Amino acid sequence: MKWPLSKKMETSLLTCVIHKSEQITMYCTDHSQLCCSKCFELNHRICLQVTPLPQAATGKSTNFKNLSVSTENTLSQMKQCQTYQEDRMKSLKVSYKEHEGLIVDGLRVNIVSYLRECETSTVNTTHEHMQYPISEMREEIKYLLADFEKSTIKEKKEDLNQKQAPLKVVRNSCIRLHYELFHLHVAIPKVLGKPVLSFIASKKCLENIQQSNIFIKENFPNHVFTLNGKSVHNVRMPSESGTCHITAVCALPNGQVLVADYYNKRVKLLNQQYRVVSHLDVRDGFIHDMCLITPTEVAVAMSKYEVQFITVSQSQLAKGRKLKLQQKCRGIAHNQGDLYICSPTALYKFTLRGKLDCRLYEDSSADDTGWQAVSDGPTIAGGE
Repeated sequence: MKWPLSKKMETSLLTCVIHKSEQITMYCTDHSQLCCSKCFELNHRICLQVTPLPQAATGKSTNFKNLSVSTENTLSQMKQCQTYQEDRMKSLKVSYKEHEGLIVDGLRVNIVSYLRECETSTVNTTHEHMQYPISEMREEIKYLLADFEKSTIKEKKEDLNQKQAPLKVVRNSCIRLHYELFHLHVAIPKVLGKPVLSFIASKKCLENIQQSNIFIKENFPNHVFTLNGKSVHNVRMPSESGTCHITAVCALPNGQVLVADYYNKRVKLLNQQYRVVSHLDVRDGFIHDMCLITPTEVAVAMSKYEVQFITVSQSQLAKGRKLKLQQKCRGIAHNQGDLYICSPTALYKFTLRGKLDCRLYEDSSADDTGWQAVSDGPTIAGGE
């Protein structure tokens, strides 16, 4: 059942985007803009082609099917942009908590060292002479705690808020633009057969799509990459006798990098200077591919029909759960809560719990036609 257009939605469509107290009454062909009387007075008096809405809507047809597809694609990208900003904020908070933990450990060491020093100096002191050292100890510990709270934690908290602030602005803009476009997307099927409202809805929708795409391009530039330079880093560890063969790389939001070493059967964590700071041996099989699941978790495609999850915490790697599959794992990608796994000849979609959803693609014309899965926003590509 298709619900009728509500009065509230109709009022929203007719309201001028710029002058909220005015209704749209005209259309300027020169600028391709919907106008109210104030818009006309301020910006369109000298325009040659400004016509009343009923006249502008007469005989105009819009391909609503194509418009709907464009709208859904833009909504999907906007949601991804929002998720990306939220993941970056979460990653910053995780890094802050880890750093806070190190600072607390440092404070604990300082207090313990001071108490040991006091213990040593008062070991031969009689009971009646203990009151002054205890009072002195109390004041010194108060000073350490106050200095810790005011200068260190407060400073780091302010730094976190400062780094998160621009991400929150972008995130909130994503939510607003998504809401406005989704509102129009819902309205369009309800105004079919109403020429003026259909005309307004289509124009507003196209304008919002254009605005959203510009916003995405500026704040979520993940579609075009430019090589600015190249440097070589040695990630071979002293204990390794074999050659390093890197089969997968994952960049974490905090600037650290995970690399999968095929021959040495290891996942290595690199710091921001690309030095190995931690590693995890994965002896169950060879690592073919790896993808990011959350800012602190990756999924590793293993040679023995397995996917091994690995978490990163305080620059240490730990094995998580493991998925046992019926298909060989050669390539892996994560998109919107689903896993996409390539076998040598097919591309499959799984849930994060390992349940097979469907087979998306298969090519049995050769032995190795589906080795790599690549996620690009709403698109998953599988191939050699």
